[in-house]
Formats: sequence, C-alpha cells, structure tokens
Amino acid sequence: MKQLLDLDKFAKTLTDKGYNGYFLTEAGYPDKLKDSISRFLEACKNGTDKPLNAGSFLLRTSLEWNGEDKPYTDCYMDVRYEGGKFDVHEMKVERKDRYGNTLKKSELTNLTTEAVPTTKEALARVIEKPIEWKVFRKRGFRR
Repeated sequence: MKQLLDLDKFAKTLTDKGYNGYFLTEAGYPDKLKDSISRFLEACKNGTDKPLNAGSFLLRTSLEWNGEDKPYTDCYMDVRYEGGKFDVHEMKVERKDRYGNTLKKSELTNLTTEAVPTTKEALARVIEKPIEWKVFRKRGFRR
C-alpha cells in the first residue's frame, strides 16, 4: 500500500537514504530538497510557473560528479503530489559520459518513498565494477 508523506517526512526519508545534495524541481528551483519543492509549489500557487501536471512533478539530482571530463550519474524521480502529501512513483538513474551520452541506465517503477534505494545502491545499478587484475610473480625452483 502506498503511503503519502508530508514534505518534512518526505525530505527526511530521502535525506536519510543519502539524497542530500541539491535538487532541481521541474528543471528549476535549484536548492536542497525541501526548499526546492517548497519554492516550486509556491510558484505554482502564485501562477509564475505552470500548474502541476496530473498531480506529479519531476525531481533531478546528481548522485556522482567527478569533474567535467569524467562520467557522471544523475537521478530522476517522478513524485506524486496529492493534497500536500508526496510519494516517489518512479525513479531513473542514468550514467552519462562527459558529453551527456547515456552509458547505462536503470529504471524503477511502482515505487514508494520507503522502497527508494539508497544512493550507494542506486549507483551500484549503473556503475560497472572495474576488472581486478592479479599480478603473479614468477618464482624459481629451489633446491
């Protein structure tokens, strides 16, 4: 059963799972999670932004960034909003090269906020582990 959470509990749950960076809500309002959502909802209420589309909006955050010349990982969350309550409905994690081309992606559907993976689990879905090479030394025969 899906449980909708108020903004404070929603933000605390995602922050506890490691999503503590900056977010973009509907491609705008860059800030920490709670502040970004609050600013977006206020803009919708004032009419300075488009009204909520079918009771949901998109959150975007970066899970990994090592510089402009390195691959990076972004996370997109489709958040359901009903009567002041929030719940993550879908999530997409994308690993991209330095030019923005998708290297690998993972999509999770029919989620709840409680079922959202931690940032380490989300990164593990799209980052391939490097091959470990073992070096063997030659040993001569002993008499």
